[in-house]
Amino acid sequence: MRWNKYTLITTTEAEDLISSMMMDVGIEGIEIEDKVPLSEQDKSQMFVDILPEGPEDDGVARISFYLEPETDNAAVLAAVQKGLDEIRGWGIDVGAGTIEASQTEDKDWINNWKEYFHQFYVDDILIKPSWEEVQPKDRDKLLIQIDPGTAFGTGMHETTQLCIRQIRKYVTPETLLLDVGTGSGILSIAALKLGASYAFGTDLDPCAISAAVENREVNGIGEEQFQVMAGNIMEEETVKETAGYEKYHMVVANILAEVLLPLTPVVVKHMKKGGIYITSGIIEEKEDAVVNAVKEAGLELLEVTRQGEWVSVTARKN
Repeated sequence: MRWNKYTLITTTEAEDLISSMMMDVGIEGIEIEDKVPLSEQDKSQMFVDILPEGPEDDGVARISFYLEPETDNAAVLAAVQKGLDEIRGWGIDVGAGTIEASQTEDKDWINNWKEYFHQFYVDDILIKPSWEEVQPKDRDKLLIQIDPGTAFGTGMHETTQLCIRQIRKYVTPETLLLDVGTGSGILSIAALKLGASYAFGTDLDPCAISAAVENREVNGIGEEQFQVMAGNIMEEETVKETAGYEKYHMVVANILAEVLLPLTPVVVKHMKKGGIYITSGIIEEKEDAVVNAVKEAGLELLEVTRQGEWVSVTARKN
């Protein structure tokens, strides 16, 4: 079978935002090519001693995705173009913003990412794929096993790490967690491993639900501790009712700021008094908008934390 390949020419500045946007419009996997030098953390995750010198960074990134010919390619491309226009409207330099089309032979795209995902650390937490062994030096670390597949969330991204650190800071043995946009389930699993008693995850993408269930099982977590549901908690009454109102000690949402703005006044209704609201997926330029949304929803701003160009906002329902 031949696939339609589309390559968006953009900038390294915009590649993270565009990648997240593509996931949001339903694209199941992407490839990013750029000339950004590897960081020391990147190098530590590779199984070679000496890396060749790469070309000088020119600020250009190529983001490719693949669609089956029988799917509505035009609708997906229109959604990508709309998302690209929105990002450009935020003042982000998206570069050429052109999309090149070609065809390629069939390939195991779903599993091909495994070549690049290796174990890494978030402070003293070891996050690893299920096919890698725990090394003797890591046997005393808190272990989270994640196989993201087509769902967003390996834990390597700054936004996920910001959330994990905030979860760790505020979690208690009594914590009931609502995870909006659960993706691979990594934040719920991290919370449970850190001591929470229960997590409920929602996601628009059925692939995320399947991935979260698989990751729940590989981490030895029972369904009674971590439940997941496909649907939109902002719009679907069934999802809202199933989640439950005024129930959660903690809500996490690692989603783009444009979703957090309408989401925040909705999830407040699902939080207990004193509940903690942890958000990320926020670029620096959108920090004020999210902070204002949190305050307008009646929450008390507790702190804003940062990693790279990304921001996490933590608040409390009083």
